[in-house]
Amino acid sequence: MKNILSPFTALCSVGFFARLSYALARSPVLPLFALYLGAGPEAIGFAVGISTVTGIFFKLPAGALSDVIGRKRTMLIGLVVFAVMPFAYVWVKDYSLLVVIRFLHGLATAIYGPVAMAVVADIAGKNKGEMLSWFSSVTIIGNLLGAPLGGFILHSTPGAAGPSLLEFRYAYLASGVAGVLSLVVALSVLRGDKVQEKGRGLKEAYKRFSSGIKEVISDRNVVIISGMEGLQNLTVGALEAFLPIYAVTVAGLNEFQAGLLWGVQVIVTILSKPIIGKTSDRHGRKPLISIGMVLCAVSFGAIPLFQSFYTLMVCAIIFGLGESFVTSSSAALVADICKEKHFGTAMGTFGTIFDIGHATGPILAGILLASHSYLFSFWAMSALLLLATPIFVMTVKVHES
Repeated sequence: MKNILSPFTALCSVGFFARLSYALARSPVLPLFALYLGAGPEAIGFAVGISTVTGIFFKLPAGALSDVIGRKRTMLIGLVVFAVMPFAYVWVKDYSLLVVIRFLHGLATAIYGPVAMAVVADIAGKNKGEMLSWFSSVTIIGNLLGAPLGGFILHSTPGAAGPSLLEFRYAYLASGVAGVLSLVVALSVLRGDKVQEKGRGLKEAYKRFSSGIKEVISDRNVVIISGMEGLQNLTVGALEAFLPIYAVTVAGLNEFQAGLLWGVQVIVTILSKPIIGKTSDRHGRKPLISIGMVLCAVSFGAIPLFQSFYTLMVCAIIFGLGESFVTSSSAALVADICKEKHFGTAMGTFGTIFDIGHATGPILAGILLASHSYLFSFWAMSALLLLATPIFVMTVKVHES
């Protein structure tokens, strides 16, 4: 397999199975499982957000560590978590254990995510926007398949009032199988890692580790650009948690339709990301980030206005397009302004702020929904994106070729 797959194709193959595994364990399965276990809105939001909290603590160290010990070794650590953790859900019978497992499962994307992006940035040269977008689009096909597949597994019993505990277990077993496949492919293709610090002492390795972190996080542009991605992911996290709940309990749709709503948003992102990424390489990244923020804010705020499957699908399509505008440009813009030797640290910083937004989204939405309507809650979060956009435009000063 090593001779058949190019490095980029190998990364995409591993990423596909990893993301399929994670998507099967997440939306719509996770929020519906928390609901099945008796959780209220705040608790559902916390269960969805807690795995992303893991990324807040571990993405930056993982990215920086990959700059020191090598990308592939660090990636394999994350892929082991992808392969092992889904099987732990089979033993869940109460909400508390679900939260613990979700936190540990978050180590998978926390370690793997920024390192994989750093590898792509290493080999992309001047085409970072296009290459990062292609990588993201190919790997999130797993997300596209995972959401409706999870919904289908939960909805597979004709005439049932709702998913049973057994059907939730089937969904997580499927997640585990995909995670194992990801690790198997990785062990076959990810070889020959070059250790950056070979022959140097531990003190020198730590010095490089810490100096890289200080250099990246002291750059105001990196922090602000990452913050825009984090705010956009505030709404992504909220949708992951509460679009399935809204679809099933308010709009009267079934679990499979709830999964399709998330899936159509993902497929729009997949199809549009490479095109938008290439556009950002040629014409600049800031305008595309701004447009994407507005599209996400408007479509997210419109969701509570509708209950029809098809109108909700239109909202999901527009949201997916807006997400593509933001994510195709923001990671590439961060990579543009960082030194090559700190790509891992830069992607770790970016991923940490990304995860702060992703984790805060479902938690904030759950708190708002506990005492307010969907309309108020979603509009309040949309307003944050709209207010942040002009601040980003006026504050970030970068020279784009």
